[in-house]
Amino acid sequence: MKRILTYGTFDLLHFGHIEILRRAKALGDYLIVALSTDEFNEIKNKKAYHNFETRKKMLEAIRYVDLVIPENSWDQKRNDVLEYKVDIVVMGSDWEKNEKFECLKDICEVKYLSRTEGISTTKIKKDLKLQEPINEINQVPNN
Repeated sequence: MKRILTYGTFDLLHFGHIEILRRAKALGDYLIVALSTDEFNEIKNKKAYHNFETRKKMLEAIRYVDLVIPENSWDQKRNDVLEYKVDIVVMGSDWEKNEKFECLKDICEVKYLSRTEGISTTKIKKDLKLQEPINEINQVPNN
């Protein structure tokens, strides 16, 4: 069985996330997703819209994902590869040449997949900020 591992926050789940998970799963038989915890996101100066448990449940509902584990620190990657007997670590191409993943090449294969063009969590958050807030009172039909 070929085991694949990827890492991410997977906030505001979108088509680009699904595509990278689909493509990662196609490289093997078993896909593990290391999901950034809320505490680790704080260390990275990131704020997810959904909390860890909600993001975990959403990932577990995706047919390509076999196991979701918590990502608590930058340094756990080597241990994850060894503990879960990972054959390939898969990341988005924006991580290419990053030492956080390049240093794993002595114990597994590291592959970088291109991101889905035109979509990202950052873009979604930016686009949503440009929209006017919805006034819920205006959404109730007048009787």
